[in-house]
Amino acid sequence: MVQAASLFNQLLQHFPRTEFASLVKKHLAERAAKGFACWTQFVAMTFCQLAHADSLREICNGLACSEGKLVHLGIPNAPNKSTLSYANEHRPAALFEDLFYTALDRFREQQGMGARKAKFRFKNKLLSLDATTVSLCLDLFPWAKFRRAKGGVKAHVLLDHDDYLPSYVLITEARTSDVRVAQSLDLNAGSIVAFDRGYNDYQLFGKWTDREVFFVTRLKENAAYEVVESFLGPLPRHILADELIRFTGPQAAKHCPHVLRRVVVWDEVNQRAIVLLTNLLHFGAHHHRRHLQGPLGNRTVFQGPQTKPKSEEFCGHQPQRTPDSDLDGVDRHAAVEMVVPPLQGQVVLLQSGFHAAFEPVQLPGSTPLAGESLRHPASGPLGRTA
Repeated sequence: MVQAASLFNQLLQHFPRTEFASLVKKHLAERAAKGFACWTQFVAMTFCQLAHADSLREICNGLACSEGKLVHLGIPNAPNKSTLSYANEHRPAALFEDLFYTALDRFREQQGMGARKAKFRFKNKLLSLDATTVSLCLDLFPWAKFRRAKGGVKAHVLLDHDDYLPSYVLITEARTSDVRVAQSLDLNAGSIVAFDRGYNDYQLFGKWTDREVFFVTRLKENAAYEVVESFLGPLPRHILADELIRFTGPQAAKHCPHVLRRVVVWDEVNQRAIVLLTNLLHFGAHHHRRHLQGPLGNRTVFQGPQTKPKSEEFCGHQPQRTPDSDLDGVDRHAAVEMVVPPLQGQVVLLQSGFHAAFEPVQLPGSTPLAGESLRHPASGPLGRTA
């Protein structure tokens, strides 16, 4: 016997109905409801995202086109436009916020993005901080005005390298400064944050050093500093210089009077020297190259001015890792792979159309359906920051 399940059905199985019902009861989301369940609203809005629907009409008509298959999704029939609109306006959004963090908690416990293949020698939490601008059409989103003829928003992401999932995501106006968002982060002492030169701010450096939050970034070319101490003797491979420095500029010395570390690394791939700045004084110089070359790849520390990605990069293709004897040698356990490990499983992209979400997938009868509900211990919602 061959079992069949739509891709949409497999996706919804990652949200157990009992767990969803408990959240509905907690927020009293169906109080005084007359038949339109929150699960139907959730299915309709999830379909909206998968099918790229732009209006209530497209959502309701798209679901109505597969009326006979809706029972497998747990809804009796397609919702009406007015009913769905009323539910979106009056039902508490906190229900779906808690649903998101509950699913994220379960996904982290199951290591959905895959466990890190190599362990670090240090026990510090490793994070990457970066931001990207998403362009928007001003005619459709007049509130997102960025420049005279361009609109957009900016996504600020703090990535945790224990499970390759974001610890913090903030969507702001495109004109919002990256440094302002970094200043608002409350990080635990002992964390290591890697970021690019867009976050160079002496006040931020001084603040994090006072709180024992470590950072690694690229030093600005016009930075004024004096060398306090230079490490002599044989240096590790690809390390050209290792020095302790102190900023001498008036504002820099005022906001960051601490002694920092300047490490010059030779980039074998691009045949250039890269100057790193960090407040990690107790790590060996090779650590700054090895364990940060993996998290940042060719994006942050090991990339110069930002350029427009090629079309292949937008489709999720990662550049192949260049062989490096220093990374592939006996001391490999101190390093990580050059690219983030791929997802374990299959990723399905629905470009457009309503029927794509209901295309059946044939599975062997002896194998459980993909997307089977995961066992999840009872726990409250995650905190908003890790």
